[in-house]
Amino acid sequence: MTQVTEDTSADRARPEAIQAVPVRHPGRWVAVAVIAVLAAMFVHMLVTNERFQWSFIVDNAFRPNIVHGVYTTVMLTVLAMIIGVAMGVVLAVMRLSPNPILSGVAWLYTWFFRAVPRLVLAILFGNMGILYAQYDIGGIPFAGQLGDLLGVDIDGTLFSLDARTLLTGFMAGLLALALSEAAYMAEIVRAGILSVDPGQSEAAAALGMSRFQTMRRIVLPQAMRVIVPPTGNETIAMLKDTSLVAFVPVSDELFFQLQAVGSRTFQVFPMLVAACIWYLILTSFLLVAQYYIERYFARGTASGRARRRPKLPAAGVDVGLGKGGEGEGNDR
Repeated sequence: MTQVTEDTSADRARPEAIQAVPVRHPGRWVAVAVIAVLAAMFVHMLVTNERFQWSFIVDNAFRPNIVHGVYTTVMLTVLAMIIGVAMGVVLAVMRLSPNPILSGVAWLYTWFFRAVPRLVLAILFGNMGILYAQYDIGGIPFAGQLGDLLGVDIDGTLFSLDARTLLTGFMAGLLALALSEAAYMAEIVRAGILSVDPGQSEAAAALGMSRFQTMRRIVLPQAMRVIVPPTGNETIAMLKDTSLVAFVPVSDELFFQLQAVGSRTFQVFPMLVAACIWYLILTSFLLVAQYYIERYFARGTASGRARRRPKLPAAGVDVGLGKGGEGEGNDR
């Protein structure tokens, strides 16, 4: 009798299983319905509006001259970013230098090239031949002025370059994009360097490392996880800004070629749609590359570990570990 009473008391003391009821989100379903209707309307407009002329776009947006324009656009993007990143690192280090001359020159550079629009820079470099018909590269500065002062003929020119040969449309556009990008990258790299704990540099100095070694081996590798995301955004922006060189003009650039087809066939709007499609395709590749690069440099950080977090065990299994690493709530 006593045993039965004890069993009954234990059954009454045992808590009942919790019936978890999921939270209702009616607003989500309303939002999904509205978005679905809007998406259907947008797709219907794309399919039924004859002014898009999809057959004309397919026939003309992938011709050899357009594909060559894609190649020129990609080359402009890659070269401008390589030059911009390299100069940006140098300018950022100069800006953080205790030397006031180096810091001042870096600040002046970033101030000018961040203030002037890239389209203005592209047209400016495209018309540099107005200032000089040719560029003389010499070993003696002010050789002509010194010769006139001394009454002798001093020719310190090593070689000359014709302005029209040097500053082609492609080169003028590349200089405008690269020099402007260097100013923005300088600020991005400077922010990344400042994000690293100063104690890292102090520890490197205590180990006898030079300033250059500290920057290359200690500071920059840690600053990359801060530098990479905005650099990816700058690369995507650079890809889109290459369309500005069509006004230099660069005749074999993607947007210029698409505009030429539209002007020649009097089908301007379909070629603008084709331009949107091409830039969407190229930007999508850059977004994928940016994702993997960010994940690579996020190794060892909280965000990097979160992306590699293992899946939780099946529902209903208690994964809590007690003393000695044994599970406490597992069914036995």
